[in-house]
Amino acid sequence: MGEIRLSTECVRYIALFESVTHAAIKDCIIDDGRVIYVVNTGDMGAAIGKRGDNINRVKKSVDKHIELIEYADEPVTFIKNAFGTVSVKSVIISEKGGKKVAYVDVPASEKGLAIGRNGSNIEKVKMVVSRHHDIDDVILQ
Repeated sequence: MGEIRLSTECVRYIALFESVTHAAIKDCIIDDGRVIYVVNTGDMGAAIGKRGDNINRVKKSVDKHIELIEYADEPVTFIKNAFGTVSVKSVIISEKGGKKVAYVDVPASEKGLAIGRNGSNIEKVKMVVSRHHDIDDVILQ
């Protein structure tokens, strides 16, 4: 894993999130009107809160869409977590031309959800996976 650099704005968002939810945050990415938090393993329940109270309080404070991804040391598990509600059948990580590529198999009926509007979901997955597990590309199958 490479070094993750956080902007001052990200550090503020992390401090706000941790003070409201008491969940530990590993990373924060501000991207196109949304804030993506990578939550430490096991802290997802605290991050969301009962009936989503914690995440909704943070959402009101930052006035942006919030997305949560639970961190995992194992790249395959992390990729599955990054896809959220999409049913991931399998993940195969291989080396191709000196680059690490993750091939993700999702049901045909959920491919659109995996890609997201204008590719926003797949781009989010590529971004966090490259930051945390040095995987250069994620390809849907």
